[in-house]
Amino acid sequence: MKQPLIGLTLDSEEPGGFSNFPWYAIRQNYCSAVARAGGLPLVLPHEVALVPQYLDLLDGLVVTGGAFDVDPALFGAKSRHDSVTTKDRRTEFELAMVMGALERDMPILGICGGEQLMAVALGGTLIQHIPDEIEGALAHEQPNPRDEPGHHVTVKEGTQLHAICGATLLHVNSAHHQAVKDVPAHITVNAHSPDGVIEGIEDSSRRFCIGVQWHPEFSISTGDSKIFDALIAACRS
Repeated sequence: MKQPLIGLTLDSEEPGGFSNFPWYAIRQNYCSAVARAGGLPLVLPHEVALVPQYLDLLDGLVVTGGAFDVDPALFGAKSRHDSVTTKDRRTEFELAMVMGALERDMPILGICGGEQLMAVALGGTLIQHIPDEIEGALAHEQPNPRDEPGHHVTVKEGTQLHAICGATLLHVNSAHHQAVKDVPAHITVNAHSPDGVIEGIEDSSRRFCIGVQWHPEFSISTGDSKIFDALIAACRS
């Protein structure tokens, strides 16, 4: 059986560190998680003009995370929190990819900041800084290593995510200061953390359109691996 070709969005960095010129980056475990599940990972440079050609090639899309935020103007916010930092070219590219994938009903997995961008593309809004909006919030930017759990999430029964993971509780890692705030009626919230922060969303009208706030590419639980397995299975359906 043909391996589904899965596009993964890259992060971008300004000159310094690896190169004296602008450069792309991605953690290896994003790609290895796709490969382990049976997909063929392909990383995607931020060439907005090439989005249609990328989409013609791909069977599925993974929108990765990163240490930056979606511009609040994109979800209609009238103010911008001091903590917000943006990567405008990356966001323009990822939005174009997600919108094009949605039009084609291409399977999409959004991870951490990728889930937040998916939520905006689907008509939702974001919490700009969790500590300022959620009383008694957990440490969503966990102090311990990212390959360890930081807290647990409760998965809503009857959702696609619950069917995939086969569990109502998952231990997850956590590396974010923003989160999904509101979603339109056709989008289901499929997971919450104990402090009420939205940890997952899905559009059940599509083959596979799921976002999670944590990083399943680290495979902290069997549920994490099952998410990638389900993505690849949806690409084959």
